[in-house]
Amino acid sequence: MRSLPRPRPFPPTDLALPDAVLAFLDFVQTTMVNKLAGLTEAQAASTPIPTSPVMSPLGLIKHLTAVLRQHVQIHIGGLDLPVLWDSNDHDAEWRLVPGDTIATVIARFDDECAVSRQTLAGLDMETRIIAYGKRNRVGRLLVDVLQECARHVGHMDIVRELIDGMKGE
Repeated sequence: MRSLPRPRPFPPTDLALPDAVLAFLDFVQTTMVNKLAGLTEAQAASTPIPTSPVMSPLGLIKHLTAVLRQHVQIHIGGLDLPVLWDSNDHDAEWRLVPGDTIATVIARFDDECAVSRQTLAGLDMETRIIAYGKRNRVGRLLVDVLQECARHVGHMDIVRELIDGMKGE
């Protein structure tokens, strides 16, 4: 695993929209991983929000790993891969299982991010796809992935502050 925190340059201001979406996706994914810097294994697994008993820093990253798999690999890429969530248990991909550590969860997230970049490389954002049985476009679904990742960075900010008081980017 690469050391934390990782470099996180802000995307250039002169990017075309498709490139900007991909650059910001990388930016928020790096932000998410960097939020684990300095946490112990126990802290990274802790769930400090009583009303969200599965929302841990590691659980947030596991969830985003599942989001990338589902939206980018399965729906955009058309790959026949196992889904990482359970439609009968909306918390399944958030839960930690034996063997989930900072290193293993980040490694799986990094792998999914790398495969997602390969899937998206050179793809026309206007390409029509079917996602969840409905017509969609690659760009539209990718913006949904970006908002999902960015929204959960906000959750990670709150969880991290509750764990150890750390604030900021």
